[in-house]
Parts: sequence; structure tokens; C-alpha cells
Amino acid sequence: MNIGLSFGQQVKTKGKDSIQVGALFKHDIKSIIKSTGHAFSRPVHWKGNDFIKLGGLLGGTIALSAADDEINSFFSRQREDFPSLVRDIGWYMGSPQNYFMANAGLYGFGLLTKNEQIRRTSVLIISSTITTGVITSLLKTGVGRARPDMGLGNWGFEPFSSEGGFHSFPSGHSSLSITMAHAIAKQFDNTWVKIGIYSIGAIPPVSRLVDNAHWITDIAFSTALSIIVVDSIDKFLSKKELYSDRPTKPNKISWNISFSTNKIGFTGTF
Repeated sequence: MNIGLSFGQQVKTKGKDSIQVGALFKHDIKSIIKSTGHAFSRPVHWKGNDFIKLGGLLGGTIALSAADDEINSFFSRQREDFPSLVRDIGWYMGSPQNYFMANAGLYGFGLLTKNEQIRRTSVLIISSTITTGVITSLLKTGVGRARPDMGLGNWGFEPFSSEGGFHSFPSGHSSLSITMAHAIAKQFDNTWVKIGIYSIGAIPPVSRLVDNAHWITDIAFSTALSIIVVDSIDKFLSKKELYSDRPTKPNKISWNISFSTNKIGFTGTF
């Protein structure tokens, strides 16, 4: 299989041996700040089509809520037979402290080895995580949606509640895992490698459904948000030439996001 992740050490106009780790770290921090600022400032520059897409995302999420109860019942029936190891892995993968430790390890390796592609990937993950994390945290508190195990149904809400039982929408575990999976998958050209990465990234969302901690709309919205943010920041990093970007190649998987009452439209076109 041909894996398209480049481990080139070149950084712009300077050789790798002439660049100090401290200088690289400073550059990466600046890149994170610029990327995050870009992501949060995008709505100011939105045009008509962008607002239509936002409306489609929100409207689709509401439409999909018609399937919340049915899908919740399905996953609840699988709970006893679902491998506990997979559920544990899903929890730990989506847990913020473990997530940040994993990303710190990835970035630290890229920094110490002066591997620009790994550093760029980590910057993409960190910037996207900050963006989705802030949005997710604000929505969790502001929306105040009851989790399935609260027994209030999928339309149970208590906005601005500090109680964790009312922080169902959107899913934080899903946001973290999909953000990292999508950012890493974008570095590979091999379709099967991408599928493997996305499959691993799907473990936390599925485990949260099995654990009765989230509705399917919580998961779907978080997935869509993560993909949108990662793609936006990835384009920004390339446009601003903050790193010696990998050669531009056609995407092996093109993601189309759509919702309806009887299906979730996260379609990967090969």
C-alpha cells in the first residue's frame, strides 16, 4: 500500500540543523493562535451560501431528532452484549486528559525530531480542538439538553444548567475523537488507511451511544462540526503557507454531510 504521509524535515528557507527547537516551538504557537483566530473570525466573513449551510446543519439536526428515540432504544438493547473493552477504550479515547496527553506526545515527537509534517498535523489538531472545544462547551451549557439516562426524553431541556445530566448536546467525546481522526486521516492518501483511522475515531461516539450518554443527534452534530472546523483550518494553514505543505493531491474520500429523519448522511465518496 502506498501511504502518502511525508516525513520531510525541511522548514521553509532554513535547513533542519540550523533551526533551534525553541524557534520551531514559537512558530507553532503563533500558527495555533493564527489558526484559532481564523476559525473564530470566519462568521464575520460569511456570505449567503454559508448561512444556508448553517441553516441546513441546524435544520438537519432537528429533523434527525425524530430518530433519536428509536436509535437510542437500539443501542440500549446492545449494551449487555457490547464488548466492555471497546466501551472502556471509547471512554478513555474521548476523555480530555487522555486526548491531550496523546496529542502532546505526538507534537513533542514532531518537535524534537524537527519533523515538519507531524508538527503541522499537531498544530491542526490543537487549533481545531480549541475551536470545537469552546463551541461545544458553550452549546452544552446554553442548550442544556437532557441526556438519555435522565429519562426526560430527547426534548428535555434546562438551558444554562450546571448539572452534567443536562450537557448532552453536543457530544464532547465525539468532538475530540473525530477532530483528531479527521486531522490525521487527511495526512494519508491511501483509502484503506483513512478508513482504518476513521473506524478507530468512531469508537468513542459509538460507545457513548451504547452507554446511554448521548442521543444520535448529539453525535451527528459533533461529527459535522469537527469535520467543518478541521477542513477550514487545514485550508488556512495551506493558504498562509505557514509550513512547507505536502503536495496537493485529489482527496481519496470526499465527505458529504446530510441529515433526514431516517438516515444520517455522512457519506464518504471514493
